Amino acid sequence: MKGIILLLIGIIALEFIPQKQSAFDVGEQFVFRVHYEIINAGYATLNIKEATVNNKSVYHVVGKGYTTGVSSLFFKVNDTYESCIDKETGNPYQFVRNIYEGGYTKNQEGFFNQAENKILVKDYKHNSEKTFAVGKNTQDILSSFYYLRNYPNIEKMKPGEFVAIDMFFDDKTTKFRLKFIGREDIRTKFGVVSTMIFKPSVQTGRVFKEEESLTVWISDDDNRIPIRIKASLLVGSIKADLDSYKGLKNPFKIKKNKRN
Repeated sequence: MKGIILLLIGIIALEFIPQKQSAFDVGEQFVFRVHYEIINAGYATLNIKEATVNNKSVYHVVGKGYTTGVSSLFFKVNDTYESCIDKETGNPYQFVRNIYEGGYTKNQEGFFNQAENKILVKDYKHNSEKTFAVGKNTQDILSSFYYLRNYPNIEKMKPGEFVAIDMFFDDKTTKFRLKFIGREDIRTKFGVVSTMIFKPSVQTGRVFKEEESLTVWISDDDNRIPIRIKASLLVGSIKADLDSYKGLKNPFKIKKNKRN
């Protein structure tokens, strides 16, 4: 289930395209509390570290999802997603997807060749390698969040407008559309936060109930971080709220503190 949340977190930022002024930097950390129906199911985390790829300094993003307490007894999850991202272009160099979800496992690493628009995927579980053709600026699931947090003029989007991006996932490229719904002030543990609401079009049948089963709330400030995620699944519903943060590049705008 936490793998789904990390997927959602990657999906929700699909409204952003890189610009010179980045919305994030090394040291940024997020923790999300995840609920399945009324049960506290676990946590998902995102961290930006420093790394070197091909003698070049890059963002090394690590996302983890895991169940806690009673949830682990019924459906244990321990997922790790990683992505190494070019600081200038926002494009990924490589990704890691190592997951355990109720007995289902996947252990892959992908290597992007952006110049040739190809990606080499190594499947360590099946001891195999495959090369796929991809489009220009194709992102992996985790890099998409950071690549797209820098979309310029987001404040000019009107309800009903959408953006699209190519994202490589499960050995294929998906054209992903994200529709802007509007704005809303929501109450969080930090206080009242102004947010932008989006609905991405998701694939139905395997996880999600309908094409617009997912709703996300993004902070309406220069950080553009996910504040809340809700999704209707084939079985039940899931919700994730930002539980803590650290190392934001820009001030986190809170309209009222939690005591008001």
